[in-house]
Amino acid sequence: MHVLLDLIARHKQGSAIGVTSLCSAHPIVIEASLFHAQRTGQEFLLFEATCNQVNQDGGYTGMTPADFVRFVHGIADRVGFDRTRIALGGDHLGPNPWTALDAAAAMDKAEAMVAAYVAAGFRKIHLDCSMSCSGDPEPLQEAEIVRRAVRLCRAAETAHAQVGGEAPVYVIGTEVPVPGGATESIEGLAVTTPRAALATIDAHREAFAAAGLAAAWQRVIASVVQPGVEFDHHSVIDYQSDAAHTLSQAIEDVPNTVFEAHSTDYQTREALSALVRDHFAILKVGPGLTFALREALWALDAIEREWVDASQRANLRQVAIERMREQPGHWRRYYHSQGDALSIDLQYSLSDRIRYYWPDPAIEQARQRLFANLQANPPPISLISQFLPHALHALRTGTASNDPLSLTMAHIGAVLDDYYHACHDQQDH
Repeated sequence: MHVLLDLIARHKQGSAIGVTSLCSAHPIVIEASLFHAQRTGQEFLLFEATCNQVNQDGGYTGMTPADFVRFVHGIADRVGFDRTRIALGGDHLGPNPWTALDAAAAMDKAEAMVAAYVAAGFRKIHLDCSMSCSGDPEPLQEAEIVRRAVRLCRAAETAHAQVGGEAPVYVIGTEVPVPGGATESIEGLAVTTPRAALATIDAHREAFAAAGLAAAWQRVIASVVQPGVEFDHHSVIDYQSDAAHTLSQAIEDVPNTVFEAHSTDYQTREALSALVRDHFAILKVGPGLTFALREALWALDAIEREWVDASQRANLRQVAIERMREQPGHWRRYYHSQGDALSIDLQYSLSDRIRYYWPDPAIEQARQRLFANLQANPPPISLISQFLPHALHALRTGTASNDPLSLTMAHIGAVLDDYYHACHDQQDH
């Protein structure tokens, strides 16, 4: 049985369990997630790629769906993680990368993308046609969003019929948060109303049936709603269970379906646990993981400044900031501050636009040199304690070594621990 269908069935039967949707294309984040799953004995891991990261044109990672599968499986093979324990999902699959085109052209591209995802082995498909294309009204009417989602579902089903294997499961939802976090300051959020959430599900159900996709509807496992969680550059709106109580109750009578929560990055362990208990059983996280990666790399850069001779230092932080200023394409639309405030945004914004720069050859060369320096000159635990206390705990308890990669993965693992606790530790409560 499809692991996600099984998990949702168990949740609907009363188990307070969920799954973390890990959305990152950084190899260290993926390796850290695999290592964490090995350490905690997780049944499976769910990795997701977004339409902007990965598509038939390469996305911003340069990877097609088939490339991404080979990429993840290659890391799994290297660390000895069984490929069969990896589930792959496509997030925000729709016309978003091509909204500058008219709807007909953008949807043709979206159909090809969804088919490529399914053909490559992705089996969790988020149908997201909520964005307006050139010439469309803004916002797009829900009836049109649903019609386009049905078109993409048909493309996915056709692709699956050609390649075989497990049938895809689907996520729907028209009230979709901005991928990667809010681009402006946020002061409050409106939780999706129960009426709106159920109306969206009903509209999709009817449209699937009318299109001859009743069998596919039985594999719709979740709908994306706004439970009241979000982050902007420097603040987080924390989940409030009371505010989402009626929304949470609304899904209880919908068979085989839970809610999927996006933008759960930076929520507390308690908030994540409450989300899962309240039937937001799929927790999507992306920038929160690469933010932790950046924290670890900056900490290692600080250790290097204390521990390695100036003539040998990689100066990763300085190199990264310089490259971001030289190539502002990935952040110019998002950061509008100047001077010292811009320096803060470039490095520490929760929207983590720096994640787009890690593949830069100059930055990656500096990262490799930093790691080589600290491998050749292992720092004392006193410095690790100062700059990487989570990693020190892992080192002292034997789940990490005094190696920069291991220390980095241990720091990312502290974030993953919160998600693991929320999704797994409540089963018997």
